[in-house]
Amino acid sequence: MNNIFREYDIRGIYNTELNEKTTKLIGYFLGLHVKKLGGVVALGYDARSHSPILCDYLTSGFNKADCKVLNMGLVATPVNYFSNYQEFENITPNASVMITGSHNPSEYNGFKITVDKKPFFGEDIYDLGRKIMSNFDLDIEDNHVSTVIDAKDRYVDFLVKEFEHLKGFDKSFVYDCGNGVAGVVAPEIFERLGFTCKGLFEEPDGSFPNHHPDPTVEKNLIDIKKELQGEFEYGFAYDGDADRIAFLTKNNNVKGDIMAILFSEAMENPTVVGEVKCSQIMYDIINTYGKAYMYKTGHSNLKVKIAQIDADFAAEVSGHLFFNDRYFGYDDAIYATLRMIELVKNGLNVDERISKLPLVYSTEEIKVETTEEEKFALVDSVKELLKNPPKDFPSIKEIVEVDGVRVIFDEGWGLVRASNTTPVLVTRFESTCAKKVKEYETKLNELILEAKSFKSK
Repeated sequence: MNNIFREYDIRGIYNTELNEKTTKLIGYFLGLHVKKLGGVVALGYDARSHSPILCDYLTSGFNKADCKVLNMGLVATPVNYFSNYQEFENITPNASVMITGSHNPSEYNGFKITVDKKPFFGEDIYDLGRKIMSNFDLDIEDNHVSTVIDAKDRYVDFLVKEFEHLKGFDKSFVYDCGNGVAGVVAPEIFERLGFTCKGLFEEPDGSFPNHHPDPTVEKNLIDIKKELQGEFEYGFAYDGDADRIAFLTKNNNVKGDIMAILFSEAMENPTVVGEVKCSQIMYDIINTYGKAYMYKTGHSNLKVKIAQIDADFAAEVSGHLFFNDRYFGYDDAIYATLRMIELVKNGLNVDERISKLPLVYSTEEIKVETTEEEKFALVDSVKELLKNPPKDFPSIKEIVEVDGVRVIFDEGWGLVRASNTTPVLVTRFESTCAKKVKEYETKLNELILEAKSFKSK
């Protein structure tokens, strides 16, 4: 059961790992922590069939800890985050839990936790896991008492008011909810703003009958790309819980790091945080008119860094986009959609701007299978090997160790880092030269193989 307590959230298979016993205990021991801050927690859940059941189990645990439970029902994850900044019947939540499996297969579920407006992650989650394991014989009775709140309507009203100036937007777009919870909020917001748009798979359905709700995977974008061959100029696709976005034009699938350039160019002297997988182009361009910081991958890490340095914006390549400029600093795919529409309405020609960016060749994330036990040790071994690399290894300009190891070469870079959520190493490579990007990939992979053989001896 220990492996459900992950770096950024709690996640596991429903009814085997996330069952009645463990979920009630999570509610109880998290509730004891929340009680010290005021004892009010807001719960929301995604479209999976087991999400309302887990909500009942969590509610029982929180009630056992003498917390007041606010229940917002079926919502997108950004609505859950939004609730931390709202008063409901003169009460502001001290914490929120979003019950969601995000883009994982339908048998999975999990909890994204916010405490005191900050992500509850890393050592906090591991410590929670240890408390539960050492008190596993504690029985918690059913107690589903909660107060229903209108977080969804509050969120919709807020965004419609914030973006009233977009009424009259004259371009058309298509959006794909992937049968996730974007469908709970996006259609109403777009309709009230008078947009010319078409929604795909808006009906929330946790079995995901049309395609898996992960817009980073190309095959999940087939339907939206078909629509873009016709009248629609832009496309937006969302993951299962609507905190991650894909943005497409007729010519480009615009990744999070390139969107960071587009958004930050419209800000005055912006401070932007990117993760270690972001293109060097992003850092170089933003540093000409603002300040770009490289930081660890992970939505929780980036939210913490934004607050720490009061950044305006942060981005992951995968489409987690965080606006602290005019917003609250968390990842919200619906809000990001409206900010992109705003840029276009204000005159941005997306494809033209992208065509003027320096040309680089880059790989997608390439995953190298390993084990939970070995992955971090392997990265450490690669770092050691880089201190005295083979004679035929490309010339190293700099090594960045903010998250794994990003090796800066003369004409590009290569990254090796351990995933915090799965038993893999994540690699990515970029160069201004197509031959070099292949060379960097080959040479770093050779080091990983050497590290693996070294570990197995």
